[in-house]
Amino acid sequence: MAEGVPEGHSDETTVRRLWWAALDILQEKILVPIPTKGIWLASPLPALYEPKLLNQLEGWLWSPPELLSFESGQSTTLLPPGRSKSVESDCYTDCRIFRYLSLREEDGQDPLLIIITPEVQVALALQGDKNKRNLLMRSDPKTLSDILKMLDFRLNEEDPKQAKELRNSLASLGKLNNQDNLKDLFWPLLSERLASMAPSLTLQPILEHSEDSIASEFNSEVTLLEALTHEVRTPLATIRTLIRSLLRRNDLNDLVYNRLQQIDSECTEQIDRFGLIFNAAELHRQPVEASRLASTDLGSMLELLAPSWEQQLGRREVILQLDIAQDLPEVLSDSERLEPMLGGLIDQTSRALPPGGILFLQLRPAGHRLKLQILCQTSNRNPLKEDCSEERYSDLETVLSWDPNTGSLQVTQAATQRLLASLGGRLTHRRDSGITVFFPIVQGN
Repeated sequence: MAEGVPEGHSDETTVRRLWWAALDILQEKILVPIPTKGIWLASPLPALYEPKLLNQLEGWLWSPPELLSFESGQSTTLLPPGRSKSVESDCYTDCRIFRYLSLREEDGQDPLLIIITPEVQVALALQGDKNKRNLLMRSDPKTLSDILKMLDFRLNEEDPKQAKELRNSLASLGKLNNQDNLKDLFWPLLSERLASMAPSLTLQPILEHSEDSIASEFNSEVTLLEALTHEVRTPLATIRTLIRSLLRRNDLNDLVYNRLQQIDSECTEQIDRFGLIFNAAELHRQPVEASRLASTDLGSMLELLAPSWEQQLGRREVILQLDIAQDLPEVLSDSERLEPMLGGLIDQTSRALPPGGILFLQLRPAGHRLKLQILCQTSNRNPLKEDCSEERYSDLETVLSWDPNTGSLQVTQAATQRLLASLGGRLTHRRDSGITVFFPIVQGN
């Protein structure tokens, strides 16, 4: 992969930021929409962290023997090099198929990721000596073919059965549509992401608050907010990946297993919450076109997401109750973005509830719309009402607000309204009726 690439000049910290930025744009920009089939090969960690992406692709992971024994709960002597381990979807993981293989000492620890789908084929890696580090990205067919041949040879030596499965998986993808301009898309996107990850903060006196200076201040705030949310989500995603590796062990007692599940849930909750903040900031930069909206079964979505919300609220001893009418028509929205948005509403509205409180979700037809209503009650003895007051929150700027008593951060009501509007929804927030969101019904339903 490094053939013909100039020697790098980055230190370890800088090149790792390049790596994380590359993973971000690969999963958030390039592999969109999420492919329905494909494979990934990685070392020494899975690298991918998008659950829906992992759930569609088959994976092969080369890890150090120590990590393999740590994950399997066995000693290193019981897991010789070449022995693989498959993890199916009924395990506590988002991955459809996850195969573990052992790295050799001479392989080193530099990260490698290869993605092969019918529409996208790309390889990422870090290489170079100290302070001469470099990010490599290759998408040309010849290089990728050479890499896959080398990995097939290595895999065939260690585990012929796995080598055959990899060849079969590649063959099942059919004819690959190689994107000749992928590198021309990748590097500008990487530059944009790096700019948002590490904004230049220069304090200068402002003599006049002209419209241009106010706009510049606002853009700096949004850029900084995007950078901060990225810096929070990135390590949490890594922690969650490692936690899910631990959860595959067979020797965990119930207490340890439950604690690890709790850590996983907390990581996921915070990743989703800061992801929502990031989306609110990004919406200021590039408004989403209405053409992305499509038919969405909102009732089924609520029922599908309810168990995870119940688990989340249960940690705060808050009860979730659903009241969804039968045979509801579909609404016009964006299901991919609506799911985390609904989770954000649940999180925001439930934070004011004390233990024993109830969060009540009701979905009903309302003329040419569906009405989603979120009500709170502090206990079974109190009637449903709007107890989820946001008066304690102070707006930091147009996107973010915080509770000075607890330090809790959340998206402002104005930013929430903009996010929902981009999803086809109209938010109303009145003390006598709680939070209500109206979604337009798909015409013809």
